[in-house]
Order: sequence, then C-alpha cells, then structure tokens
Amino acid sequence: MKKKIIVLIAVVMMAVMGLVGCGEEKIEDDGNTLIYGSGDYTAINPALYEHGEINLLLFAGLTAHDENNNVVPGLAKEWTFDESTNTYRFTLREGLTFHDGEPLTAKDVKFTIKAIMNPDNQSENASNFEDIKSIKVIDDAHIDIQLTAPNVAMLDYLTIGILPEHLLKGQDMTTADFNQNPVGSGPYKMVSWDMGQSIVMEKFDGYYQGEPKIGKVVFKIVEDTDTRALQLKSGELNFAQITPKAEKKFADKEGFTVYSMTTADYRGIMYNFNNDLFKNNRELPAILSYAIDRQAIIDSVLLGHGQVAYSPLQAGEYNNENVEKYGYDPTRAEALLQEAGWTKGEDGIYAKGGQKLEFTINCSQGDQVRVDMANICAQDFEKIGVKVKVKSPAEIDWESQEAFLIGWGSPFDPDDHTYKVFGTDKGANYNKYSNIKVDSLLQQARELSDPKARKPLYDQFQVELADDPAYTFIAYIDAIYAGASNITGVTPDIILGHHGVGILWNIHEWEIK
Repeated sequence: MKKKIIVLIAVVMMAVMGLVGCGEEKIEDDGNTLIYGSGDYTAINPALYEHGEINLLLFAGLTAHDENNNVVPGLAKEWTFDESTNTYRFTLREGLTFHDGEPLTAKDVKFTIKAIMNPDNQSENASNFEDIKSIKVIDDAHIDIQLTAPNVAMLDYLTIGILPEHLLKGQDMTTADFNQNPVGSGPYKMVSWDMGQSIVMEKFDGYYQGEPKIGKVVFKIVEDTDTRALQLKSGELNFAQITPKAEKKFADKEGFTVYSMTTADYRGIMYNFNNDLFKNNRELPAILSYAIDRQAIIDSVLLGHGQVAYSPLQAGEYNNENVEKYGYDPTRAEALLQEAGWTKGEDGIYAKGGQKLEFTINCSQGDQVRVDMANICAQDFEKIGVKVKVKSPAEIDWESQEAFLIGWGSPFDPDDHTYKVFGTDKGANYNKYSNIKVDSLLQQARELSDPKARKPLYDQFQVELADDPAYTFIAYIDAIYAGASNITGVTPDIILGHHGVGILWNIHEWEIK
C-alpha cells in the first residue's frame, strides 16, 4: 500500500510539472461523440488496478464476457483444456494489433500475466493468478497456461486487458509513463488525457470485433454524483451513472432514457483489523451488525433501488440463505456488548478497559450515496451507545483508518471478489481480515470445476464469514444510468459489477442516432 501511495504522489508531481495536461479542455460534440460522466483516474493499467470502466474501452483480454456474463472468446478465438496436466492452450486470432500498430502476440499475453504475478508490482489482481504454474509461448498465435490445480475462474480472470511488451519491457510498471499514456487493443484508443478533467478516446479501426460505431468517447471527470446529474441535464454530458435521488429528474424528462440495472455490487462497513479497536475486540463487527436498520437505508438513501445484503455471494447461484443475516435488533446488540465486557458510561457511550467505543467511518469523496449510508449507520450506532463520525478524507489511509464504507461485488465466478478480498494477505484484503477456515474453504473451492462440488464449500464459507464478519453488509445497490435517448445499443438486462461497471461491455455496438 505504501508503494501505491508513492506512485500516486509521483503522478501528482508529474501533473504539477506539466508532464500531463492541465486546465479544462473544451469538449466539442460533433454529433458522434459519447460524453460520459466518469470518476477520476491517476493511472490506467489493468494489470495493476482492477477498478475502472475505462479498461473495457482501451484494452481487450484473451477471453471476454457476453451480456449474460458468460465467458466467450476474446483475443483468443478458441482454447482447449488438458485435464491430465491442468493446461489451457489458447489460439489467438489472426492479425491482432495494438493501438500503435504493433502486432499483439502470445509473447504479450505471457508478459501481461507475469507482470500481474510479479510481487514488486503489487497488483490488485495478483491473487487471481496464483494457480498458474507455468506459461509457455508455443508461437505467436499459441500459448499454454498450466495451473497447479483446476480453476474454472481462470477463464474469467483472463478477460484482463493484454499489455504491449514492447512499450513496458524493462520498466518499473508501477511508475511507467505508460500508466498515463496507455496503449491497448480495445475498441477505443487514447487521444489525450487532461488530468482531472477529461480523457478523450477515438475508435480503433483494428478492433477484433469490428470498427466501433461511435467515433469518439470522452470520459469527462465529474467526481461528485450530484454534479453529474446537473451536467447531464445541461447537456455537458450525454451519459452518466446517477443517484437514486437524481433519477426522478430524468424519469419523465423528454430526450432522456433511464436504466435501473441490477448489480452484484454491495455496500458495507469494512472494519480495519489493523486498528487496535477492532484487532483487540474481534466481537465488535458481529455485534454492531445488529444495530443497522438496512431496510431504512434502502428506503431513504436508495429510494427502494436495492436489497438488504448479508453475503458477498447473494447475487449469484452460490448464495447461501441459511446464514446469520444480522436483522435489525438494537436491543440484542446492547446485550451482546454488555456480555463482552462493555459498560455504558454517564455520557451514554460504551467503554471497556478505558477505551471508549467510538470510531470514524471514512467514505470516498464525491460518493454521496456512501456518505448518506454512513451517516444513517452512525445514527443507528448512536442509539445503542456507540459514537461514530463520518468523514470523506482526500486520501484514504488504508493501514491506519478505523472503518470504511466499502463497495465490492462481482457477477462472475464466485472466486472473484471473495478469494482476494477475504483471503489472508490477498491483493484486495484492505482490512487485514484473517480467518484460517475461510482461507481453506476458498482455496478448496477455487480448485474445483464442478459446481455441485463447489457449492457446499461456498455455503460453508458464507457461514464462517457470517460467524466472524469482516464487514457489516448493508445493501446491494441498483446502478442507475441516464443517457440521451438517441443513444442506442445499451443492454439493460445485464447484471453489472462493482461501481456499476459493465454497462459499456458492448460499447463498439452503441450508436448515436
């Protein structure tokens, strides 16, 4: 994490020195430009950073997902699997090139996976590729990837964007200039990046699925969700994700189409076990989970666009309903606090061993939904004698913060967003959660390909996680998008992922009529 902070500082310094653009760039809409309201980026590299809708535009992987989130051929037109050696052989399509015209070959595939697996790069995706034993380039069009054990999720993970070896070989990937000037093989290529303002992309004629129909896509950086709605209304944007509160402004507004889409994206309070309060009082996450009125949050913050959350696998076929769901029960929460040795003081706040039960929930800046959720949680906690503040710091101190309003979730294989999130010391385990039983169950489940054999393991994983919570799960949230009505090609029935990512999965088919 320290390395990522250093990288971020370096990027900011580059911006100050003028190595990246500064000042707001005027965005001209020529009638065939999608102006998308986006969050901010400091670096774009799918091998290092998972987050980002933009990865779907700039990069392509060996495999891809269709509108049902099934794995389909991507840069690889086909593959085989040898069960005796646990080896995939992928055959690449003919004539593949990167945006700079250089050929994309099996060597680039090997380079990308090796970069993800290199511990020096601290990739958020490294845990997804732990099962890889060897990678062998047969020739430019064929590559073998051998696993230590079967892992059906590997085909999902190989949707990750392939990087150009010729631009990154021999460089420190975490600080490479490439991260601000990415070159991939996706449907769009970068034209310019005005840091903090906009990212301009134009269609890539050599895209393997055919030339995109929209000529230019602009990611206009609008961090604040309320501001996005205002800019959408004024015409500065023509497509954006909006909040449930903003939806009302567009539901019946002529010239706009609203998409309320199901997601696998949940919100919860992540307790930091690196912090003394939660490290020394492991009972607190379970107890505090009884204090939250989740349905009230869904009704007041999401305006009904969501459902009560109790598990990280609720949105798929591996959900286990027979777990402790921590229904709203403040009386029980207080009783459990007292059983655990907490005593309410004259100020109405519980304390133990001289330590008051008080902490801060951090939220990402600009995400009003998370802030509103956290504030209601704080009010609920106060009712049972727990003092909680809500803050939105400019920088998140993952090592030392007390709690964070987290968001995760995946519509793909159950291994995704479980193994790397809840496994001890894995790439996306940001709160130092560690449970030996959870580790064992997740490891066993990822090594099986038969859904019937995997289901009992994931069922037990959810039981263990509920008994020893890493988070207080709050709600699964619908993703609400609004766009100009002349934009076509959106698939409203697809189940989206974290942050509502996935709506642009078929951006090459979208049109502005």
